[in-house]
Amino acid sequence: MGMNEQQITTLKRLMEYEAARTEPPVGFPHLPDLPAGRYTDQRFYELEKEHLWRKSWLFAAHIDEIPDPGCYMLWENAGQPVIIVHGDDGKIYAHYNTCRHRGAPVVTEKSGRKARLSCKYHGWTYTHQGELISVRDPEDFTDLDFSCRSLIPVRCERFGNFIFVNFDENCVSLLEYLGPIADEWAEFQFDKVRLAARHTFVLNCNWKIAMESNTEVYHVKSIHPSTVAPALDDRRNVNSFYPNGHGRMVAPRPKGGNQNSSIELPDLPEIETVGEIGRTCTQSYGIFPNWVSPLSHRAIPPLLFWPISINQTLFETWTMVPDWGDGERPDYWTVNDGERLNDVLLEDTEFGEAIQKSMESYGFKGVPLSYQEARIYHWNQQTDRVIGAENIPPELRVEQVMGEEWIYPNDPRVEYS
Repeated sequence: MGMNEQQITTLKRLMEYEAARTEPPVGFPHLPDLPAGRYTDQRFYELEKEHLWRKSWLFAAHIDEIPDPGCYMLWENAGQPVIIVHGDDGKIYAHYNTCRHRGAPVVTEKSGRKARLSCKYHGWTYTHQGELISVRDPEDFTDLDFSCRSLIPVRCERFGNFIFVNFDENCVSLLEYLGPIADEWAEFQFDKVRLAARHTFVLNCNWKIAMESNTEVYHVKSIHPSTVAPALDDRRNVNSFYPNGHGRMVAPRPKGGNQNSSIELPDLPEIETVGEIGRTCTQSYGIFPNWVSPLSHRAIPPLLFWPISINQTLFETWTMVPDWGDGERPDYWTVNDGERLNDVLLEDTEFGEAIQKSMESYGFKGVPLSYQEARIYHWNQQTDRVIGAENIPPELRVEQVMGEEWIYPNDPRVEYS
């Protein structure tokens, strides 16, 4: 799958339409200001925690981190203790790391390999699938029904080598959640790439401040004048809005300008099936709620943004590439194996703490978004749908002004391009 010729042709037409327009597209709605409290109000942060992180598919791991049956890892980025385990049946499982006896953690090491999962506190033992198979001194329990005492499962599904979890047991499948993006991603061979690098950094700002700088190109000329700007034609950028709050941007290299990527990897094997757009443009996806990633023939390098508190973010950088053999592990985003972020990400993140302080002032009233920043508004509309508008204080809600006519595959711009 991937993009077909018609999709590529349409994208190229839309690029020229975007470059030529002198105002937002005909019929594009006025975007009301985003309420300031969505970044600074503890009530909204708690609503995100209760709904957003509990009802969304979240990228948690790569199969290389638990490559063999019995391998497991702990994952707590979304605020819940989770064991992700490669079962002895070859399948991947996720469970709450909470023993069904007295609530102790079943495993305490960050990763390892075990034939069984056995709680250190009193020795209750479970299979990789989470089934309780033995307890110490069973004669001292009356009518203990093992079938009712399995570890509580967490929904867990794979997209190729990528492992996602969802705390909502009634959620749609991962493929349904991704929708048409799953087909577009086929050319990037998520089932073939290996994990080359994964690093974490702490940013002193609200997680959305950090994420949003990676979902629009309006800032590129100001923040990235010598890194990204020479390699990206921001006036030909095409934003697309997908179901479930996802988004995509496609921006070509400047005509007659710098044709090189702002981030270069060593000479490595390519993902040969990647088509024209992935090879000649910046093709980046935002997967609701917290994934942003450019995709190309060189790498799949997602950035993940996790809230630590209302004004602090756990920032993850990932690099997935075809097998690089015995050479040095490639790293798309950091210098010296995670010693620091590369120049582009430093430019994107170093302003975050100052923005946070400024937003906490009496002078911050709200956020007026341009058409170029509409993916941010689309994301916020989905956030309110997930939380439920009735659960949000009126002064913190966003209006649902972007209708289905702007959601892929619908796109009124095609008529004028």
